[in-house]
Amino acid sequence: MSNSESAQRKILVTSALPYANGSIHLGHLLEYIQTDIWVRFQKSRGNQCHYVCADDAHGTAIMLRAEMEGITSEQLIERVSQEHQADFARFGVAFDNYHSTHSSENRVHSERIYTALRDAGHIATRDIEQMYDPIKGLFLADRFIKGTCPKCKTADQYGDNCEACGATYTPADLIDPVSAISGATPEVRSSTHYFFKLPDFEEFLARWTREGHVQHQIANKLQEWFEAGLNEWDISRDAPYFGFEIPDAPGKYFYVWLDAPIGYLASFQNLCDREGIDFDSYWRKDSDAEVYHFIGKDIVYFHALFWPAMLEGAGMRTPTAINCHGFVTVNGAKMSKSRGTFIKAETYAEYLNPEYLRYYFAAKLTAGVDDLDLNLDDFAFRVNADLVGKVVNIASRCAGFVKKLGEGKLSTHCAEPELVARFIAAGDAIAEDFENREFGRAMRKIMELADEANTYIADKEPWVLAKQAGREQEVLDICSVGINLFRQLMVYLAPVVPQMASDAQAFLQLQSLDWHTRHDVLLGHEIAKFKPLMTRVERDRIDAMIEASKEDLAEEKKMKDAAKGPLADNPIAPEIGFDEFAKVDLRIARIAKAEYVEGADKLLKLTLDLGGETRTVFSGIRSAYAPEALEGHLTVMVANLAPRKMRFGMSEGMVLAAGSDEGIYLLEPHSGAEPGQRVT
Repeated sequence: MSNSESAQRKILVTSALPYANGSIHLGHLLEYIQTDIWVRFQKSRGNQCHYVCADDAHGTAIMLRAEMEGITSEQLIERVSQEHQADFARFGVAFDNYHSTHSSENRVHSERIYTALRDAGHIATRDIEQMYDPIKGLFLADRFIKGTCPKCKTADQYGDNCEACGATYTPADLIDPVSAISGATPEVRSSTHYFFKLPDFEEFLARWTREGHVQHQIANKLQEWFEAGLNEWDISRDAPYFGFEIPDAPGKYFYVWLDAPIGYLASFQNLCDREGIDFDSYWRKDSDAEVYHFIGKDIVYFHALFWPAMLEGAGMRTPTAINCHGFVTVNGAKMSKSRGTFIKAETYAEYLNPEYLRYYFAAKLTAGVDDLDLNLDDFAFRVNADLVGKVVNIASRCAGFVKKLGEGKLSTHCAEPELVARFIAAGDAIAEDFENREFGRAMRKIMELADEANTYIADKEPWVLAKQAGREQEVLDICSVGINLFRQLMVYLAPVVPQMASDAQAFLQLQSLDWHTRHDVLLGHEIAKFKPLMTRVERDRIDAMIEASKEDLAEEKKMKDAAKGPLADNPIAPEIGFDEFAKVDLRIARIAKAEYVEGADKLLKLTLDLGGETRTVFSGIRSAYAPEALEGHLTVMVANLAPRKMRFGMSEGMVLAAGSDEGIYLLEPHSGAEPGQRVT
């Protein structure tokens, strides 16, 4: 497809749908910022580009969380949707439509695609055996089953793999399996399931994945699955389940991953209905439109195999390309909640300008799938050096002289036509980099231009000339060239830092900074009074953000530090006397209620019964226990610990736990203990 600015393209773009069961964090934002930059560039070029997304709102996890919070699933997903949209808005991610997979449009498209696949013979049914929770009355996904690893005998492992030794197995292989939801011993029961016959499309997919629709690295990875042989895909779940019931199959629901990608169609349909866009012109087989999905490399199996096969089987067009990206690391390591580098979008925005992150991600993004490291020292240096020290510096050095010597108007002629022409011509190569998602390469070219502009101004020294009588026009000419060069740079940077570009546009008093405007040289043009367009990144703000990200973990960290071994790595604290120890009042407590803490990734809120008295304790054990599994269990608490005010409420004591790198385990007394009894 030509990148010519005169040939308008029809483009539909999506990002992966965030799950409606958690907050947006910096790892998520990489994808949405990458997509938004590409979309803004396409719109700047004059292309008809639509960017849609939605919350992925179905599944057992949604249903259980809503139940724990005492609200409906619909209320939960509506609240989370508003939170997600607020986070995206903070970072300038400008969707043309943001919808939900729990929508009438998604139901219609899911049923239509399923029916087309069924009628074409691509759906099979057969009975399978699954673990069943007899207390909750539902079949359990592997992640809702825990037990002892059959290989290394490590306790408290999930039903599909062991985090200690890496072994994979089925839930039936676990030793002493329990439901992580209720604590009950699961039963094996049989149920009829519906399967999408993916092997029917093996020849099509083998060809499709080698036709440039995915990156070379992804195509090679997919080859491994072809060599192993494609399997039929279980697309049904049994009631109770929050989702859409399968047509003609009472009590059977579409698995969340069946209707999630169809959510792209649903969100676009919602936009089309609102704005009068022809939906079919984008999705029929002979469409001349382009469709691009931006996703993380962890969900490529669903998007590059299941999704195109579903579309092909339903007689629809397939994506033009699926653009995969890697993960975000911070300071060279996986994002860590304990180190404060697992940073939520909301927390970041409280302390730092979101456009810092947009620029830094752009400066490091390529068209590949390698992970991107957010090095916080480099982050501060690069933003300060590039955006503040180079780009904004051009305008701040020149604007005052234009205001003073030209009464706010630029010179009526261009003193450096060749220099300005070179900046204009550079837009073609920069556009090519944007088009190919080589954002880092584009940023380097833009900053090389900024260096050239600053060198020009430094060599001309307008501040020196301004002190010499009769050289006012020369100074105005130099600074007018500087303002024109700054304008070129802001055209190129506008997709990356839209708020800064908007402020620059107001300063320049221009109607637009779209790509084609770079050809216009500003002569005799009036500019506004200059105001700072970007302030420096302050290290203390970064540190404060990290500390704020640690708050949720304070309680868990105390417990883990107290319990961690071996002793060489965690020496015993200084000795205390018996009288001091006797002051600690340890009591048996029954966990009357356990619930998630909104906004805290590690805490559970425990309501403890001490035999006539009730206490509330916040405990950092969420990673080890589902709330349902705790209710009714006995534990031991420090009853005379002074209450501690936390961000989420008052914690009136502490429950005791042992912990290691493998996990955290609440201390439990023998079965004959009674709430309120003192532990001696």
